[in-house]
Amino acid sequence: MDIQRDGRKGIVSFDMDMTLLDHKDWRIPDSALEAVERLRKKNYIVIATGRDLDSKFSAGMQDLVNPDAVIHLNGTKVTIGKELIYEHRMSRELVRRLLAFTQGKPFAMGVSVGTEDYYMNPEYVTSHDLRRFGRSERNFQNPWDLLQMPVRTMAYIGREDGARLVEEAFPELKLPMFSSREGADVIEKEASKAEGLKRLCVAYGVPVGHTVAFGDSMNDYEMIKTAGIGVAMGNGEKELKLVADYVTTSIEKDGIWNACINLGLF
Repeated sequence: MDIQRDGRKGIVSFDMDMTLLDHKDWRIPDSALEAVERLRKKNYIVIATGRDLDSKFSAGMQDLVNPDAVIHLNGTKVTIGKELIYEHRMSRELVRRLLAFTQGKPFAMGVSVGTEDYYMNPEYVTSHDLRRFGRSERNFQNPWDLLQMPVRTMAYIGREDGARLVEEAFPELKLPMFSSREGADVIEKEASKAEGLKRLCVAYGVPVGHTVAFGDSMNDYEMIKTAGIGVAMGNGEKELKLVADYVTTSIEKDGIWNACINLGLF
């Protein structure tokens, strides 16, 4: 695609959940929104998330930040504006093996597509939703239909010991846990937000050294290590803080704003 470059010299990338979006009130702190607007003057603003921001569960989130680009689904889908510039799909055989392995196990695995949810063992998704949100409004379909659909990543819903069991059975995969520790992204090892960030650097003509990345969870690990400046939120995972260039305060204590001030980003 023909990228319209406008003189901005850097990229600042933000994870969504518990980095920008506080799950305590499902809002982005005003200080974070102000920081984004100040950073936008000299930088391309990117959201890098395990979510598909085009899905029903993320409706309206892009409008809150108005990013220039989005790294969706841990780097397996990258968009600039409305245009898809990269995607990677799991093989049909891998999806088949994952569904077969999950069948009868004490956890769920699957994908939400549009308004429909394709999960093996959907009862674990329902109980998770009720525990986290007080309601569950899923529209479950036959998970085997995924064999005829494009699948970029999958979601695991369950305990951490089950996630490790999946990793042992599928060495080609990684399952970084959600911050809630009640689920994980199911990702092929070569995929990451870092790879998505590198693709955007090429598209925008920005050196990787001129990037800043904010995150809190282990699916941010590679991106925090790769970026010119990697910032771990105070509420983030211990392992992430160990590789970050800077550890800021927590999301509810203006972590993004404080990092920008202390690092001289504006």
